[in-house]
Amino acid sequence: MPENRTEGGRSGRRVERADAARNRHAVLRATEQLLAEGGGDHVSLDRVAALAGVGKGTVFRRFGSRAGLLQALLEERSRDLRDAIMTGPPPLGPGAPARERLLAFLEGLGAIAEGNAILLAAHEQACAEDKYDDPSYRSWHGHLSTLLAAERPDLDADFLAHAILAVFDGDLIRHVTPPDDPRRFTRSVQEMAAALIGDSP
Repeated sequence: MPENRTEGGRSGRRVERADAARNRHAVLRATEQLLAEGGGDHVSLDRVAALAGVGKGTVFRRFGSRAGLLQALLEERSRDLRDAIMTGPPPLGPGAPARERLLAFLEGLGAIAEGNAILLAAHEQACAEDKYDDPSYRSWHGHLSTLLAAERPDLDADFLAHAILAVFDGDLIRHVTPPDDPRRFTRSVQEMAAALIGDSP
């Protein structure tokens, strides 16, 4: 339509970006729905594309694989936490002692994990071969290792960060979370981290 065109085709580029954003949203919501209905094994590029109302090629070009879909969904779910770490108020954001920031981060990450246990389990399975290169994992590990090194420079912060993140397993979360205590997992992870750190020398 003429009213949608501007000189230099700038309007066309805006429409493409808007279409891409809508498609991305539809694809991630479809992935989310399929996870809820049948877990990670229920998610495939074909099913996601059909449910989202887009072509399979669109899904493949944007996300590459089932692992890419799950990585993108997990990254979306953790975006607010990442922003709060960078620019939010303490103790989650900058300005608090490392130990307080560590426990606040585990509180936030635990809440994400408890609310997305099915996604975590599917993500773990789909990304098993390159789990440590996953964008969300790298971000979490980098933040954890930085805080651990600041609090206990005498310990192997890199390894401890991996050890803490290893318990963020979707199947484990569902196994240890009773209906009457939905925050048991987060509380226990915080206690474990505090015990690992101990008292600064």
